[in-house]
Amino acid sequence: MKRRANYIHPLLIFIAMQIIWLSLLALWIYWYVSNYKLVQEFGAKYLPDFFQSTTRVQFFTLIFGLILFIILLAGMYFVFIFLTKQININLLYETFIANFTHELKSPLASIQLYLETMSRRKIDAKTQKEFLGRMLQDTQRLKRVIDAILDISQIEQRKKMFNRELVSVKDTFPQLIKSSQQQFKIPDENIRLKVECDGFVKIDRDAFQIVFSNLVDNAIKYSAGNLQIDIRIFKQGKNLIIEFSDHGIGIHKEDQKQIFQKFFRVSRSHLPDIRGTGLGLYHVREIIRGHEGKITVFSPGIGKGTTFTIALPLINIKDREPTFRLAKKKGLLK
Repeated sequence: MKRRANYIHPLLIFIAMQIIWLSLLALWIYWYVSNYKLVQEFGAKYLPDFFQSTTRVQFFTLIFGLILFIILLAGMYFVFIFLTKQININLLYETFIANFTHELKSPLASIQLYLETMSRRKIDAKTQKEFLGRMLQDTQRLKRVIDAILDISQIEQRKKMFNRELVSVKDTFPQLIKSSQQQFKIPDENIRLKVECDGFVKIDRDAFQIVFSNLVDNAIKYSAGNLQIDIRIFKQGKNLIIEFSDHGIGIHKEDQKQIFQKFFRVSRSHLPDIRGTGLGLYHVREIIRGHEGKITVFSPGIGKGTTFTIALPLINIKDREPTFRLAKKKGLLK
């Protein structure tokens, strides 16, 4: 709240300055209009020739001044919008730094605690194995966060080259989803997959593993203890559609427009603080865009769950029959 107040003060000063100069301009116009009739009578009486010649010039000057005034107002409006966006970006960035620091410190503190315990006490083999397993989980968590930031940086700088390959929908996507399910240790009854079509798409398997892992992680965080994930894969026109639905806490309508923005995190004052960096869904969107696809989100409201819809272009195998047979023969088709 204090950080936000620091940014509000300059905005209020900017708005106040605009109000002051607009008020001054309005007073000048009022003074001119109220005295124009008097000036007109004086000019017509004492300087009729000069007054008639300057009337047209005054008219064009007025029109030109009005145009400049409109341009000035438009410029001020765009400056205000730009400042507002920059302030929001700065606030999101500061929140990201705080969350990212927490994401780094938490697993490091956990690893340090286990190592100190193991160095100071004699621990049996079973407990030692348990400690090592938890430390491995913490290092994997650290690796995911750091890899995500590096990956996003490469995508934004157009340095990321996706290793896209032709894959079968029925063979590949269930494997990727199963891998994410195992990663987060989700029981089979809590995740339902329905594949209604077959076909071929060109994807980077590792990148789409990140996509599904982020969506699963997001569903777990916002499940409110009621985790149930439904995934439906079907064909719509020339696109493959993947619907990823959960039965969690849902998303406000106004938040749905910003959910894929960098650093954006949904605020939930009625829920305990949920860890995260605000990069997960942004990362997902950038990966899908890199595959010429699109992702959208829909939630009927709070407490009614959320559905993410991914659209990917299907590959027409008939147009690529020689390539398809060669890939199949060499075992390159997954």
